[in-house]
Amino acid sequence: MPINTIDGHTFTVNDEGFLTDRAEWSEDLAASLADLIGIDDLTEQHWAPLRFMRTDSATTGVTPTLRRMQTVGGFDIKELFLLFPGKPAKKMAYLAGLPKPVGCV
Repeated sequence: MPINTIDGHTFTVNDEGFLTDRAEWSEDLAASLADLIGIDDLTEQHWAPLRFMRTDSATTGVTPTLRRMQTVGGFDIKELFLLFPGKPAKKMAYLAGLPKPVGCV
């Protein structure tokens, strides 16, 4: 598996660039990764779904989908698309240090 280093953070990724060890994640690393995908500043509106994803994933063992983010987390899907344009579930998983959600292309 490839090893990346960004802003002093060293972490292992899979062939799609997703972290393979959730323990290597930190909020500082997430902020650095956000810069790479064009999200300049992570606000509290960004952090809330990312923190939910990490907590939910630790409980269920899988990365939550957008539907779960809405039904269990209470997040508005349209707002997630505004915060994480394009493919919000994939971008949120990437920033949260989790595997790509099942069903994401």
